[in-house]
Amino acid sequence: MVCLNPSMIFQHECISKGGGGITCVLEDGDVFEKAGVNISVVHGILPAGAVAQMRARGKKFANKDKLPFFAAGISSVIHPRNPNVPTIHFNYRYFEVSNGDGTTTWWFGGGTDMTPYILDEDDARHFHVTLKECCDKHENSYYSRFKKWCDDYFFVKHRGECRGIGGIFFDDLDTPDQESCFKFVTDCANNVIPSYIPIVEKNKDKGYSYEDRQWQLLRRGRYVEFNLIYDRGTKFGLMTPGARYESILMSLPPFAKWQYCHSPKENSKEHKLLEVLKNPRDWV
Repeated sequence: MVCLNPSMIFQHECISKGGGGITCVLEDGDVFEKAGVNISVVHGILPAGAVAQMRARGKKFANKDKLPFFAAGISSVIHPRNPNVPTIHFNYRYFEVSNGDGTTTWWFGGGTDMTPYILDEDDARHFHVTLKECCDKHENSYYSRFKKWCDDYFFVKHRGECRGIGGIFFDDLDTPDQESCFKFVTDCANNVIPSYIPIVEKNKDKGYSYEDRQWQLLRRGRYVEFNLIYDRGTKFGLMTPGARYESILMSLPPFAKWQYCHSPKENSKEHKLLEVLKNPRDWV
């Protein structure tokens, strides 16, 4: 990111409370209006709300009031300035809960997804092809399963549309074994650069109109709605006492917009994007 935005320098902040982490944020760049990378290694006692949320997903913890946990992960959200460049988000994490009897319940989760403002079908195909190639190295069923999971997870229910064109998303991954799962999420994280940076380089210097910028801001509003209402990681962070809230809310764009009952014109490029968001496509 620094190579694409050489005039900007990331702000670095190290956090030691509850385990530790590093937050790196770039703001007001020529290419990236806001970009953040967050690395966290945290431990503590699971909040009651988080325990209930996890049990609802089928986690079978010991019947105890206090459950120690350990979590490590890397996440990033990049909001470009040019509306021709999509926003990307990725997050890969490991979670472990001590059951109190010497055993642990562990799992991996994560995903990579892209949110365009002006749809370029070649870019969408490139993004999804790189994800499929990465998944296929580990398990042939991963891409189709995790692509569907991504479309379902990043669905803004009250709007009846997806946040973007998807990607992959998975959680509670604990098979076939810990080492295999770790290799898979490592490959997924390493896949972010080849899946996204060529799209940035292709589109970052394209011209755009005032109307394009306003549409980008409206779509960012949908991004904010999803993150604050539905996103599981954001909700977990906000209900964790003493959490680093600046890091949790790092994913939000610097500017967004809401317009009453906005509806794009029929057959416009905005309408074309909206059709894809309402009806997810198979890009591979």
